[in-house]
Amino acid sequence: MTDSIELLSKAKVGFIGAGNMAASILGGLIQSGLPAESIYVSNPSAGKLDALKEKYPNLNITHDNAEVASNVEYLLLSVKPHIMSSACADFKDMDLSQKCAISVAAGVTCETLNTILGADVPVVRSMPNTPSLIGYGATGLYANDQVTEQQREATSAIFDAVGISVWVEEENLIDSVTAVSGSGPAHYFLFMESVVQTGIELGLPEATARELAAQTALGAAAMVQQNDDMDIGQLRRNVTSPGGTTAAALDTLNEHKLPDIVKKALEASVKRAKELAEIANQ
Repeated sequence: MTDSIELLSKAKVGFIGAGNMAASILGGLIQSGLPAESIYVSNPSAGKLDALKEKYPNLNITHDNAEVASNVEYLLLSVKPHIMSSACADFKDMDLSQKCAISVAAGVTCETLNTILGADVPVVRSMPNTPSLIGYGATGLYANDQVTEQQREATSAIFDAVGISVWVEEENLIDSVTAVSGSGPAHYFLFMESVVQTGIELGLPEATARELAAQTALGAAAMVQQNDDMDIGQLRRNVTSPGGTTAAALDTLNEHKLPDIVKKALEASVKRAKELAEIANQ
């Protein structure tokens, strides 16, 4: 059992919803050492539950959301925003004040969740991203005032089981997390698509261009992570010889205002996140 999962060793974790994100998180928890018998999952249809039970025979599965809520200390609400209220209807009259509700639903505010679950319920909003499905996730977290330090640490442990997690201290910053990491994988995919396509046009076989692009992205990301005391701009300068091929490429990217394009893209993501939040909380 990993050190972070030790925080959950005496707790039970529940999932309302058994979609891909829920399945990846619970799988990460089990792989990290949390016993499957400490995890409860509910879902309206049987297919996803049966698949999880086949993979993890000791997992507790049910169609009853209230059964999950009554048995756990940490309750992950991994449903779509528009069905959050109906998914929680089964346990809306239950006293959840000693539990920690963790929402994976984009845009649903703590205020809305407390209206649904009770004003005194500890609530965490999370924004994981799709690399969580393979253990390389980045998750942003925000806690309301009712969440204890122990609950914060346990919540970090849950999401660290599928990558890394970071806390923001203002709820509106979850929209910024959405722009940087929630939507972020697609930004990098688009860049890599463009690199691969141009590599093909320059004569490389598709498989070769794809392999080189993916490994280069992986290597660049690893260098950033392994040199966290060094400015990313310095890493860029370290591989840019004056008058060389890298400088020529960067000059072109800057000429076409890549930094401005990225800024506008992230700002558009934040704007849309706020619009969707308004819809989700109506």
